[in-house]
Amino acid sequence: MAISIEAREYTYADIREVLRQMREAYPSLKQTAIGKSVMGREITALTLGGDAEYVLYAGAFHGMERLTCTLLLQFAAELAEMQKAGKDLGLPAGRGIILVPLVNPDGCEIALRGAPGCGCSAARICRLCAGDYRVWNANARGVDINHNFDAGWKQLQKLEQAAGIYGPSPTRYGGPRPESEPETIALTTLCRAQPIRQVLAIHSQGEVIYWDYGRSTPARSRAMAEALSKASGYALEEPEAIASMGGFKDWFIEEFGRPGFTVEIGRGVNPLPPADLPGIYQKVRRMLFLAALL
Repeated sequence: MAISIEAREYTYADIREVLRQMREAYPSLKQTAIGKSVMGREITALTLGGDAEYVLYAGAFHGMERLTCTLLLQFAAELAEMQKAGKDLGLPAGRGIILVPLVNPDGCEIALRGAPGCGCSAARICRLCAGDYRVWNANARGVDINHNFDAGWKQLQKLEQAAGIYGPSPTRYGGPRPESEPETIALTTLCRAQPIRQVLAIHSQGEVIYWDYGRSTPARSRAMAEALSKASGYALEEPEAIASMGGFKDWFIEEFGRPGFTVEIGRGVNPLPPADLPGIYQKVRRMLFLAALL
């Protein structure tokens, strides 16, 4: 039976149930625990095919961007259903796909469920967000995962401090050092262990694609970015100031010299409403498939 991903909010428990159903429905969709969050929630990678190289998609770095997890679950279900039906995904020989839909499970639970999602850290997190859990983007320690990668981290720290961010915060605090957080380590360890050809970090919102990281950017990235832009209608842009370093795609480009892309799905104010999912998926679906072929 095909797994249906609904246009609604998904708690961590809901996501675990979806993954359980996927294990039963799609034995070829391998599930691997690549780490655990600060609060012990599992971070799962879904792998389809491949033995020589992989294209990696990762989402839900931020609590307010949890729709990106739902989007990647829908993509995973469609890929697995196609393979189960014997349809050719068109992947080059030896290439596979890895999806990490929920990089920051704690942050998503905190932003969605409030105090019940915080566990024993509820009082501290409540103070940091002045009682408004809905604005929470960081992990359970108040570290922004997409500021915690070792790519211009020292310079980013200065920009954070110039913005008044010196410690744990709902957003934009890069932590005491690069890769200080288990969620960050889960991704960097995965990338160091597997032959990853390129990565797509899925965020929201803005309908834009960021593709470069200075001199480290490989020559083929521009043409790839233009192809992804054409497939989705999303504009190509360059991030500025505090958003221009410390992120996953920045680190991947600098560490490996391979293409990395940040895709900001949808338009509006985060968190994007779940009702937007069908329209967003329809718009980016071709781009997601294309990214696996380039």
